[in-house]
Amino acid sequence: MAGNPLIQLNQAGQSVWLDFLSRDIIRSGRLGALLMEDNVSGVTSNPTIFQGAIEGSGIYDAQIMEQAGRGVSEPKKIYEAITTEDIREAADILMEVYDRSGGQDGFVSIEVSPDLARDADASINEAKRLVSEIGRKNILVKIPGVPEGVRAIEELTAGGINVNVTLLFSVQRYEAAALAYLKGIERRISEGLAVSEIHSVASFFVSRVDTLFDAMFNEKLPAAGTENEELRIRNLYGKAGVANCKLAYQKYKEIFLGVGFRLLREKGANAQRLLWASTGTKNPKYSDIKYVEELIAPDTVNTMPLDTLTKFKDHGKVRVTIEQDTQDARDVFEKVSSIGINLEQAAERLEEEGLKKFGDSYNDVLGAIARKLEGMAKKAA
Repeated sequence: MAGNPLIQLNQAGQSVWLDFLSRDIIRSGRLGALLMEDNVSGVTSNPTIFQGAIEGSGIYDAQIMEQAGRGVSEPKKIYEAITTEDIREAADILMEVYDRSGGQDGFVSIEVSPDLARDADASINEAKRLVSEIGRKNILVKIPGVPEGVRAIEELTAGGINVNVTLLFSVQRYEAAALAYLKGIERRISEGLAVSEIHSVASFFVSRVDTLFDAMFNEKLPAAGTENEELRIRNLYGKAGVANCKLAYQKYKEIFLGVGFRLLREKGANAQRLLWASTGTKNPKYSDIKYVEELIAPDTVNTMPLDTLTKFKDHGKVRVTIEQDTQDARDVFEKVSSIGINLEQAAERLEEEGLKKFGDSYNDVLGAIARKLEGMAKKAA
């Protein structure tokens, strides 16, 4: 397949989404151009992305001032006004993709407040409120795949809300999220409700896994008793993230390509697709498009930071790689366990760090809005 590698990914069955959103990229026409030229077919966002967009420019100052003029002084409410407006505008741009793909693509994701991650009821209520406020059908609400999120996934799916299960770092958590989605679908069917327009993705994080595991390998190296032991550890560097995804893909096939789901599919149900997230390469020793080239799979999504998307378009090579070396992926984690690393504890650590990062970004952006409000008040005085 010659031509644009991003379009080639689509031809291989993988959707390309953009892991970035700002008002500038929407209103400058850049987002529309990415859809037209590169077949980008979705957008993901999170508090860290919005923090950079709001703090890094003055493009939102007019809206902050307008909200203040209306007597809105709570940073959280202003932040929500900003994000819902951006999400709504992006959803309008992507609606054509949504319609053309039969609802498989064309989505924009918005996250419930990070401080609600451990409260299923609050997450459910906020998700419903956000969907109502935005008023667009091509919205995915991001719910962390923590234990408390499992009930929220089921309830929201049963209630007809599309869910992006985020912050998944282990096959076990992914399986729980997938089964919660299925329970929600089954409940709708049992109640005689339509399921054909219910969609979900499960966001499996990649580069953060390698960052943590490589650091743990560094800690194990000094204790290696022999050269062979040291070599065995060194051969694990940069492999955990992709291996984790490959095992998750096998679980996806087991759940959604088997006889059990076929019966639900006949009633209109859509599979919950795996989405590869955190696909920007953090370690400069690795390929700058490692987490794209090594995770090409049909019926999946890769959401890329703008920089990674640009680099893959420039020098990416497309061939389906997800089924390659599946046994090697299993071997990676057997070896990781054999050197004394507890996989379940590592996944929980990544989960907690992910929640903390989004929570910190959320608090930072609220602080930035508060400072802007204070500065505007001083100028007006």
